[in-house]
Amino acid sequence: MRDSFTFGPDIQAHAVTFRIWAPLQDRLKVRIERRGEWEMRREQDGWHVAEIPEARPGDLYKFILAHGLEVPDPASRFQPKDVHGPSELIDPAFEWRADHWKGRPWEEIVIYELHVGAFTQAGTFLSVIEKLDHLQRLGITAIQLMPLSDFPGRHGWGYDGVLPYAPDSSYGRPEDLKMLVDAAHERGICVFLDVVYNHFGPDGNYLPVYAPIFNDRHKSPWGKGLNYDGEGSRFVRDFVIENAIYWLDVFGMDGLRLDAVHAIKDDSDQHILNELADSVRRTFPERHIHLIVENEDNNSALLARDPHGKPYHFTAQWNDDIHHAFHVAATGETFGYYQDYVDHRSHMGRALAEGFVFQGELMGYRGHTRGSPSADLPPTAFISFIQNHDQVGNRAMGDRMVASHSIEAMKAIAAIYLLSPQIPMLFMGEEWGAATPFPFFCDFDEDLNSKVRLGRKAELSRLPGFDAEDAPDPTCEATFRSAKLRWDEAEQGKALNAYYERLITLRHEKIVPLLKHAKGHSAVYDKGGPLVRVTWRLGQATLSLVANLSDEAIAAAIPPEAQTLLVSGSISSGQIGPWTVAWGLSSGTPDKDRGGAHPIG
Repeated sequence: MRDSFTFGPDIQAHAVTFRIWAPLQDRLKVRIERRGEWEMRREQDGWHVAEIPEARPGDLYKFILAHGLEVPDPASRFQPKDVHGPSELIDPAFEWRADHWKGRPWEEIVIYELHVGAFTQAGTFLSVIEKLDHLQRLGITAIQLMPLSDFPGRHGWGYDGVLPYAPDSSYGRPEDLKMLVDAAHERGICVFLDVVYNHFGPDGNYLPVYAPIFNDRHKSPWGKGLNYDGEGSRFVRDFVIENAIYWLDVFGMDGLRLDAVHAIKDDSDQHILNELADSVRRTFPERHIHLIVENEDNNSALLARDPHGKPYHFTAQWNDDIHHAFHVAATGETFGYYQDYVDHRSHMGRALAEGFVFQGELMGYRGHTRGSPSADLPPTAFISFIQNHDQVGNRAMGDRMVASHSIEAMKAIAAIYLLSPQIPMLFMGEEWGAATPFPFFCDFDEDLNSKVRLGRKAELSRLPGFDAEDAPDPTCEATFRSAKLRWDEAEQGKALNAYYERLITLRHEKIVPLLKHAKGHSAVYDKGGPLVRVTWRLGQATLSLVANLSDEAIAAAIPPEAQTLLVSGSISSGQIGPWTVAWGLSSGTPDKDRGGAHPIG
């Protein structure tokens, strides 16, 4: 583990050194509860430092600004009394049981996104551990935790965090999070963390009072942009880069998902995203570390590979394009941004074969072009899914697809995305068809809560098909409670769970071994017709997909080699049934490889 970090307290045997970068303040004090106050020494570049022999792990402390305002440590390791309370000194030592863990290669990854507070009734790090055996049996090899950085209130999605080094106290203590990571590693499961480097939340962010954290030249959907390229930006950049390294090092995380990177504005010679990725990869050369982006701009340059196929910077991107094509196929919904995916068969083919649907073309919903060419990237540069926190939670009612649409349709698209060469991601409870909604929820003070209610209503009212008046109140605790998974319902969905388990098992046995050979420009797809048809060349193997994503049988000749891996649905002479998916696999010795398809219902 790294010996020390620039930001946050440095705990040594003889003393604790408290440090805060506050260039906008001439004088600061540090106050430790039940111990006293100490003047801090102002050093070069705006640092204030105090070495205190009396301090011990477990102590609660705050910084006192010149005009008397008391603030938590911006690099606090724990906030037991929420964002406005004191910071706690945390001993970083931990006895890891899976101490030889180095992670897993990217091609082996099957992601499961979860919200710690809603994943179980208890909503804690320790209660997640109780469900890891279920995920292991399912075939999950990575859990992705929604943001943990300390946010205001008792519950929230986590994207309004203000103290990025402190795991939110509503989920448990830092040691509990380490126990969760350790337990996952013992089961061969990676742990990824969703991190937010594009903005701070609206409540509890004291940084602007004493440091130039924002840059007036840049704007984001949440207000001023973070100062990645103005005066003092070196410290802001280091604060964020060290935060990424902190989660990967101190907590043993295996990767990070960077939220909404399209909203990170930086005119520096080296963009903060590239510098962060470079720093992470230099710091952990012996581990499998995976960096994922959410990027609405479809900027394929972030995913570029070196001559050996390794990512220069980022491993993969959430592929919203493929989700939208799946969603339109399964639901028939074409409002909002779904209107640009009406030609879902062709779009799905392109997304499966080349990654992005929009690679520089005009997108009607946005009113401008979107994306850049992506066919030269391997399919593993894209993460495919049919649900996630955004696509469920940004619906007015937070309803899942299973609540109102055909289970046959869901099974068909699951059979596609779980066996495609892209990296699959499930959303918690999807495997058993959980009907519990996942609406947006938060917990601010009453003034902010009122603004959130109005803002949420205005946002939803712009989307045709969503009735904002019926939407649950995002600030009401009952809304959060409604999102908690009902594990007692999993028994009712055991048939679907078994279906998912068989698909993921087949993926690990047949698809994963081919993915090391997956390269760009390796696939072709049908640009028209009633069926989705895609063929990939993966080294010496050929993987093929034929799918009927409709309620009607389609007359079509399906060659036997297109049915050698799996058939979900029904294929008869000259016809492919409704919601039927056929996968074929050949490695150049078809008689040996064919052996009959794996029928799956």
